[in-house]
Amino acid sequence: MERLCFLFEIRPGTEAEYKRRHDDIWPEMRDALKAAGLRNYTIFRRGAQMIAYVEAPDVEAALAEMGASDVNRRWSEWFEDVVVGLVDERGELQRAEQVWHLD
Repeated sequence: MERLCFLFEIRPGTEAEYKRRHDDIWPEMRDALKAAGLRNYTIFRRGAQMIAYVEAPDVEAALAEMGASDVNRRWSEWFEDVVVGLVDERGELQRAEQVWHLD
């Protein structure tokens, strides 16, 4: 299982709204994430900084599948007023390098 950790920011003052939207995640979004092979998807927050962690058998394939899905496009549009930016200027996730892991 591959692991991915990435970081992004939300707009200050939108913390409660960001959480509310995830508390009510669309069933079709949950289904798409699982169908793409994503598991153990967790998002942590520290102020306006978000730290996301996810596992998949093939992270790149899962991200590509999600990136091509209509539900992901609609979900991303719905969060445009909350998320500052999910990717850098090259369109890449701002990944954190794994240093150590304990099973």
